[in-house]
Amino acid sequence: MMQQVYPAANHPYCYELNKDFQFAAAHFVPADEAGKCRQLHGHTYYANVTVAGDELDSTGFLVNFAIIKKLIHDRFDHTLLNDDTESFSGTDPERFPTTEVVARTICEIVQAYLDGTANRPECVQVYLRETPTSYCIYRPKRKAARDGG
Repeated sequence: MMQQVYPAANHPYCYELNKDFQFAAAHFVPADEAGKCRQLHGHTYYANVTVAGDELDSTGFLVNFAIIKKLIHDRFDHTLLNDDTESFSGTDPERFPTTEVVARTICEIVQAYLDGTANRPECVQVYLRETPTSYCIYRPKRKAARDGG
């Protein structure tokens, strides 16, 4: 993968970790309005996941780079995303496997893992490139805002 500079996520944390990886997957968007994307087709997705936090774990990591890749690559590489009914839906537009929803889903999967760690960092951004000219950035609402704190 070529070195890339991504838009920066605004956050108050001391540490920021970015992990680049790619995965190949097929999908279709089950809506007539999706045009050609309604047809089954594939992409080599390029992803960047940004994790931030103030505390390192017992190994001196915010989170191990390899874990982030494994969480997503092992799940989605060489799959038909529509078959992952835990993540995506054929009837709910909020869960169609669009680039936006895939980016959000990556964030949710990574955050679910991070929530189980002792240092509890946050996934603050997912950048997902679907084609050389099309990408999406997903930034979840801040945890403190979600938790009312």
